[in-house]
Amino acid sequence: MSVLDRLNLTGKVALVTGGGSGLGQAIALSLADAGADVVICGRRTGPIDETRAMIEAKGRRALAISCDVTDETQVNAMISSTIGAFGRLDILVNNAGRGGDTRGKTFPDYTLDDWHAGIDGSLTSAFLCMRAVTPHLLELGGGRVINIVSPSGMRGRRDDFMYGIAKAGMIQLTRAYAMTYARANIRCTGIAPGSFPHFINPDEVDERGLAQPIGRRGHDYEIGPLAVYLASEASDYASGAIFLIDGASTSSGVLPAGLTPLADG
Repeated sequence: MSVLDRLNLTGKVALVTGGGSGLGQAIALSLADAGADVVICGRRTGPIDETRAMIEAKGRRALAISCDVTDETQVNAMISSTIGAFGRLDILVNNAGRGGDTRGKTFPDYTLDDWHAGIDGSLTSAFLCMRAVTPHLLELGGGRVINIVSPSGMRGRRDDFMYGIAKAGMIQLTRAYAMTYARANIRCTGIAPGSFPHFINPDEVDERGLAQPIGRRGHDYEIGPLAVYLASEASDYASGAIFLIDGASTSSGVLPAGLTPLADG
C-alpha cells in the first residue's frame, strides 16, 4: 500500500466541532478532500451551512448540526444524529473552544461563571464529545480523536488563566484517553496551532507575523494536511502526542509568552 493510499479517508465519517469557520472549516474541507464524509457542528447555522455546501461541492456527503458542545444533552443528540445519518462515526475533531471574556478583570475579580465559561468552552466540551462517541468507537473496532489544543496550554502566560488551563487540561485528556484506549485501536492526538489569524488583510504589514521565527503567521489551509494524517491509517503508531504547528514560535519563546527572540538574517 502506498503512502497516498494510507492517507485516503474514503468510507470514513468525520465530525468537526466548530467547523463553520477558521481552522475548523479548513480541517473539515481537508478531510473531505481526502475522501471523508463530514459532519460540521457549531452554534451558528449560517457558517456551518456554508461549510456543508462547500463539502458537498467536493462530491462528499455532509451534514450541518447546530449544537452547543457544552450542553450534555445536545452533544449526545449530535453524536446519535451523526451515526443515524451515516451509519458510523470514525473521526472526531474537537475544535470548538472559547475562553470567556475577562477583559478588564484581575484574577481576584474572576467569578465562578467566568471560570466555567473558559473551562467548559474548551475542556468540558471535548470531554462530553469524547465520552459520547467512545462506546461507538469501541463497537466499531477503533477510530480517531483529534483535539485542537494550544501552545498556551504548555507554558505560563500572564493573566491567561481559564483558556490556558483549559487547553492544558485538553492535553492531559488527550494523553489519558490515548493510554486508556490504545489496545482498542482508538488513537487520540492533539494539534497545537500557533498564530493563525483568520481575518487579516494580506496587504497590510503584520508586525506580529514579522516577529515569528518563520517570518509570518500561519494560513488556515496549512493545518488541514496534519489533520488528515492524524485521521488516517498513516498515523497508526501515533497516539497521545501533541503536534505543534506554529512556525517554531513556541520553541523560540515568541508564543505564548510574548517574547521576541533576536536572530540573525
